[in-house]
Formats: sequence, C-alpha cells, structure tokens
Amino acid sequence: MLLIFDCDGVLVDSETLACQIDAEILTEIGLPYTAQDIMRQFVGASLKDMVARIEAEHGCTLPADFGERLNRELFSRFETDLQPVGGVRDAILTLPFQRCVASSSVPERIALSLRVTGLADLFDHVFSASEVARGKPAPDLFLHAARRMEIAPEACLVIEDSPAGVQAARAAGMRVIGFTGGGHCGPEHGEKLRHAGASIIVGRMADLPEVVRTLP
Repeated sequence: MLLIFDCDGVLVDSETLACQIDAEILTEIGLPYTAQDIMRQFVGASLKDMVARIEAEHGCTLPADFGERLNRELFSRFETDLQPVGGVRDAILTLPFQRCVASSSVPERIALSLRVTGLADLFDHVFSASEVARGKPAPDLFLHAARRMEIAPEACLVIEDSPAGVQAARAAGMRVIGFTGGGHCGPEHGEKLRHAGASIIVGRMADLPEVVRTLP
C-alpha cells in the first residue's frame, strides 16, 4: 500500500497562517477578503486555480507579482511560526508502508514546510500540483503520484483535510481518510469531508496508525 499525504493541514498546521496572509494581500490590492472567506473558498486549491477563480469572479487581472509577493510573505511567516500537526511524525514512523506527499502547493513551499517542521527526512518523494495540468478536485495529482511511485490507484490511501482533496482522491479511484486535526478545522469540518466522499474521519494523528492497519 502507498500512503499519500497532503501537506497543508495534514502534515503541517499551515492553513490558518496561509489564509490570513492571502486575505491581507488581496485586501491591500483592493479585493477585500477575510481569512474565513479564503478558508471557505480556496483551501485545498492550488495558487494557479485560486488566482483564476478570483480573476473570473471579480472580472480583473491580479498584479503580475501577486504570487511572488504572497509566497515571500508566507515563507517568511513559515520560517518563524509554522508547526507540524501534533503527533504526525510518530504516526508516520509507526506505519510500515511506502509514503509520499502530494500537495497543491508549489514545490518551494512544500520543501520549506517540511524542513522547518522537521519532517523532510520522512519523505523521499514529494509531488506538487505544479507538475500536472489540473489541480484538486481533479484526480491528476494523485494519479501522477501513483504512476511515479509505480503503485496502482486502488492500492493507494490518501490522507486529506480538504473537500477538494477528498474529491480528487475519490476521482482517482483511491481510498481516502478525512483528517480534521488541523487548526483550521471547525466542528462542521468532518461532515464536509464526509459529504465530499470520505467514509473515514480521523481527528488526531495518534489515531491514524490503528485506523490504517484495520482497513480491509
């Protein structure tokens, strides 16, 4: 079995930080968003998809340096404030399966996230949505990861925290566990993941190994 981990909100507790920075920069350029707006509309989406949706919704073109500016501020905050999801390292080391990361974030952000949280040594293979034509909820990224790892989709198990990610895993023909242990997850989050197609919900990383080992 291949375990495919999303990064933001599953390995690292980044979503609250990222949504706040997205909202601040968009508001500064004249598009008022709150962190809650970003969280509700764009968690799990790639930067490319988020920009396309914002531009279509507002009938505008974002500044050419928007992505660079956002990443510069985000990376600076990650260096000082980013934390791993509680218990994630121990949980991963307990599971004797192949594993990789498949994230909507750009490669530089994934690498930074894993480095500052001390998780980089756990993954030899990291895949970004920038490597495929369509981001989540399309299945492209997960299918790309499975092909590169030479594992059939039906032998893959995805751990995801966003509805878009759950939908992508299901569309790829993979089993998926919805994770609700990130700091951005409210009391309704588990139901959102179930609605997206996650039949199993885990709220703590400490519980993940037992859930995985008892899957049929």
